[in-house]
Amino acid sequence: MSCLKFVGLCFAMVFERLFSVAIFLSESKALTEFANILCSPDAGVATITLNRADKLNPLDWQTIKELLSCVRRLERDKAVRVVIITGAGRAFSAGGDLNGYLDLYAKADEFRAFLRDFFSLCEEIEGSEKIYVAAVNGVAVAGGIELILACDLVLMSAEAQIGDGHLNFAQLPGAGGSQRLPRAVGILQAKRLILTGELIDAEEAKAIGLVTKIVAGDELERVVQDLARSLLEKSAAALKGAKHLVNEGMTLERGKALAMEMDFVHDYATNHPDAMEGLRAFQEKRPAKFEDQE
Repeated sequence: MSCLKFVGLCFAMVFERLFSVAIFLSESKALTEFANILCSPDAGVATITLNRADKLNPLDWQTIKELLSCVRRLERDKAVRVVIITGAGRAFSAGGDLNGYLDLYAKADEFRAFLRDFFSLCEEIEGSEKIYVAAVNGVAVAGGIELILACDLVLMSAEAQIGDGHLNFAQLPGAGGSQRLPRAVGILQAKRLILTGELIDAEEAKAIGLVTKIVAGDELERVVQDLARSLLEKSAAALKGAKHLVNEGMTLERGKALAMEMDFVHDYATNHPDAMEGLRAFQEKRPAKFEDQE
């Protein structure tokens, strides 16, 4: 290789590296510049905080756009495997901005765009290869419960309350709540929560299958972080596969769901190195070294 070509190659490599760093710094900076949320990636776990405590963290259109942007950026960050969603202050989210709806309802195209954005946010969380954990620190109503229903695990403060609440103001759930809620708690409990608009406490929420675990309020952050770190110790491929199996199976007829599971597990077990590594680690009584772990 000539000296000139070597210098040119070196220059290209340096430029590519600087370009990658610039993109990383730009996106990292952007993650801190949201107006209504905080988005903080940290060593495999990212925390998204709804950050308008004075207004009980409403899910207005701007907030939905910020959440959608944050989720999409985190999707590109392969180091992040677990995402926690929580709220600042005494609420997870009291739901949509009712005053803002007065304007949106008068503009049919804009309201449709808002619904699409909220729908896309929940769909992308539910369909993500990452594990999403809702840390319900306080009251969660209407859009708040719709966001929670898109998550994979739900930990709730013992002092928090949760409910649908749309009909208390003659509204309807429009971000998947009328479909995800009956799948989570059954049709009768879902109708009860939607039709009455009542709030229920953490104990009842857990009893009907809406919440994974109840935690004392002052322990919620620590317990959620411990859960997230424990998930990082598992195979990323296996976590992704398990989430896919459950979510995909819910959309299929029973026989097709069982066949899908068999095919998926056969492919994973015979083709992905983590499946064999988990067995060998057990056999050799040592910690497993999975593919996506450092």
